Amino acid sequence: GGIIIPDTAKEKPQRGKIVAVGQGRVAEDGKVTPLSVKAGDEILYGKYSGTELSLDGKDYLIMRESDIYAVLN
Repeated sequence: GGIIIPDTAKEKPQRGKIVAVGQGRVAEDGKVTPLSVKAGDEILYGKYSGTELSLDGKDYLIMRESDIYAVLN
């Protein structure tokens, strides 16, 4: 048998805009792999993804690239 998840229990993706990115992911060998997203990209991500941060009166969400579902532009 399968598991049926009702629409009311499904996580709805959130939409946001990337304002800044780091230099990339550091691999075990020390090499930096560049990110595939850039500042200005509009993205979809999980409702519970990332860590909330408030800075200079603005709210931000810090997340890993792997938490991004899709890039919209």
